[in-house]
Amino acid sequence: MSQQVYITHIAAFLPNAPVSNEAMESVLGQAGRRPSRARKLILRSNQIKSRHYAIDPATGEATHNNAQLVAEAVRNLKEQGCDVNAIEVLACGTTLPDQLMPNHALMVHGELGLPPCEAIATAGICLSGVMSLKYGYLSICSGQSQNCVATGSENVSSIMRGHHFSEEIDSRVDLLAKPTEIAFEKDFLRWMLSDGAGAVWMSDTPKSTGNSLQIDWIFQKSYAGELETCMYAGSEKMGDGSLRGWRQYLPQEWLQQSIFAIKQDVKLLNEKIIEYTVTRPLQELVVQGKVDASKVDWFLPHYSSGFFRDKVYKGIQAAGCDIPQEKWYTNLSSKGNTGSASIYIILEELFNSGRLQKGETVLCYIPESGRFSTAFMKLTVV
Repeated sequence: MSQQVYITHIAAFLPNAPVSNEAMESVLGQAGRRPSRARKLILRSNQIKSRHYAIDPATGEATHNNAQLVAEAVRNLKEQGCDVNAIEVLACGTTLPDQLMPNHALMVHGELGLPPCEAIATAGICLSGVMSLKYGYLSICSGQSQNCVATGSENVSSIMRGHHFSEEIDSRVDLLAKPTEIAFEKDFLRWMLSDGAGAVWMSDTPKSTGNSLQIDWIFQKSYAGELETCMYAGSEKMGDGSLRGWRQYLPQEWLQQSIFAIKQDVKLLNEKIIEYTVTRPLQELVVQGKVDASKVDWFLPHYSSGFFRDKVYKGIQAAGCDIPQEKWYTNLSSKGNTGSASIYIILEELFNSGRLQKGETVLCYIPESGRFSTAFMKLTVV
């Protein structure tokens, strides 16, 4: 019989003061010789009002790297009473770590200066955060450990600042006399993504006082065998849908073509994201009896843009799981889209709000458009 697992504490860290829509381009820096023509259109669609960047708005310098963002979130767990020196497993997920190697969790471990423990990094985009949580969950389930700190974090501003695109723009002007702006698939994400980190403390016993979240199950499924890549970095997408990785380019091409920029195939995203990350997997969970809409008290969806909210609702209805939007909880408009950290930051706000009641069920939805995969997680308040 597997050991039950509980989330007993949740913390988040959002760097610096909130950045408004009007201030975004001045903080990130203008990419090219004129302001972005896509910015207002994208912001009107995504309905994000403020977000956070690990950038000093006065100097334009970075205030934190990725590992430091996570360390701050873990320190916030300590402020809640967690003994971080007793961590047995440290599992850290992120989209873009600060370096190619060593792995992200080792850098976080070093940043915190913790005693020896197991440290595991999970790769991916939005799912990397929930997969780090699942690793810790399974470790405790199997009796391999008694506690785990799992994290999700993003420091995307570090590669979205305007000066990173200057070489590409200059080379276009010099060689091709094309417009002095970056391609839409790169500009699109500059107005969609932001920085932050979240951390949870998991244990084989619930808190003695106050609420804990019992993890009932975590479901993850990839559809990469059916669909081509949709969101990518460190590569270019070819006409046949394949990716040509950064190692196949000359170093000067990395700059001239902004190879390391995050890019999105927006057409593919709009066509497939709901079917493959909402309807098909949720239908499977409904058929298996794991999800009953009438028994869900809180639905926590991580969607990248307000544009998708009603589309997600139609998707869950098509799956036979009509959870009314009055039961939904999200903080996208105020905290932004922080990728793998988003579900942590949503959970942290709700968990520490005092609104959860014993016996309530929480269903979390975490999609990833990298190459279309998805996760659902069911929690019970105890």
